[in-house]
Amino acid sequence: MPAEKNTPSVLVVGAGFAGLIAARELEAAGFDVRIVEARDRIGGRAWTDRRLGGHALEMGATWVHWMQPFVWTEITRYGQKIYPSPDIDDAYWVGDGVVRRGTEHELDTALARLQEKIFEGSREFFPNPHDPLAVLHDPATPPEIRERFLRADTGSVLDCLREAGFGQADIDLADSYWSAGYQGSTATASPLMAKHWAALSDHRSSLMDEQTLRFKLVNGMRGLYESIAADLRADIVLDTPVRRIDHSPTAVEVHLENGTVERADAVIVTAPIGALRHIEFDPPLSAGQRKVIAEGTNSVGLKIWIKVSGRHSIIAGAPGSHPISLLRSEYFLDEENATILVGFGSDHTAIELDNVDSAQKALDVWQDDLEVLDCAGHDWVADRWSGQTWATLRSGQFFDGWSHFLSSDSRLRFAGADYARGWNGVVVDGAIESGIVTARGLINEFTGVPGSGPGTREAPFHGSADAH
Repeated sequence: MPAEKNTPSVLVVGAGFAGLIAARELEAAGFDVRIVEARDRIGGRAWTDRRLGGHALEMGATWVHWMQPFVWTEITRYGQKIYPSPDIDDAYWVGDGVVRRGTEHELDTALARLQEKIFEGSREFFPNPHDPLAVLHDPATPPEIRERFLRADTGSVLDCLREAGFGQADIDLADSYWSAGYQGSTATASPLMAKHWAALSDHRSSLMDEQTLRFKLVNGMRGLYESIAADLRADIVLDTPVRRIDHSPTAVEVHLENGTVERADAVIVTAPIGALRHIEFDPPLSAGQRKVIAEGTNSVGLKIWIKVSGRHSIIAGAPGSHPISLLRSEYFLDEENATILVGFGSDHTAIELDNVDSAQKALDVWQDDLEVLDCAGHDWVADRWSGQTWATLRSGQFFDGWSHFLSSDSRLRFAGADYARGWNGVVVDGAIESGIVTARGLINEFTGVPGSGPGTREAPFHGSADAH
């Protein structure tokens, strides 16, 4: 029950960035907040852990940037510091079955002209990238742009290269980049997501790389999410999965797997799309929401940390048919005469994250002098509480997917990187944005702000997709 008769109560499901931020916003507005978390830790898909001999490594989200407005505000608020990933000496990439070698600059130059083609239309489609479906609900949008926007959510992200006559070596290079970026097959990847990333990066591939692969937190993601949690008055109850949520326009009942029932005026669910299948909803979610949950996102890939003998300053790429699509040096351990590399692939079943022989086989694709000493990672796809890595979009899901979770006719709300308008799915910035927007929506509803009642939050997005 609410702490006081006139004090609204909200239960937050999940203690990742979205849940922690939503709780902080609600507490600041005087709400009674409780947080339940299925895992035995906070952070969600951000998890700084010690692996490979006690080194602090990010099992999930890693990179941040000052042009990601929401996370940068939190970095500033809590006095966190950043530092760059190392510059690279040698680049290797597989194209048309041949291992090519050059400098990182030469690799970037080869990739840049492919990205320019992939990014075509990004300026027209996303005049404001933090309002990604604006062209669908803005009456001033020319019909021709609207139609091209919808067509751009069909097919594959690499179709434009094939149609333009690029050779297999070029297509393989782009495939290596986007197999890692989409964390899944490029054959099922929405072309619009790549264009949206471009718009969030001033339509420049170099800036996109800098935002997503360059700067890390000195104290790790742990330093940030623990700082946010320390500001909360609410208890965070760990090891407490949710089984069922009963929701109405005025209240909710949340049934926990331990048999207890939590009652509140509203609930914010921050579980990723891939984990929602483990929660029963009564009444059931909308047809659009159930369709997205059944399909899943494009995010079935992997992230792996690999320690190799000696010092190797490398970046490497290979098409998504290989276990690792993108590999780069992250830490030079001079005292151990070793290097820690980070790798990404499109299929979490293609490599055993803690198996040295499996990692060695993956690295042998590029060169035979990389001796694997140890490897580690977390299988987010197999993890019941995520069911995916970061949320990247299948073809058709950019306008008929995540936006279905932005409106509600009850006191059930969703928040998280999967449902963000800006950096949707891929970085912590989107999780923080979504936590703020969702919490403020509830605050406005309870305080009687006009037009903020159930069913109105982000309704233009949802309505435009349905209208089509």
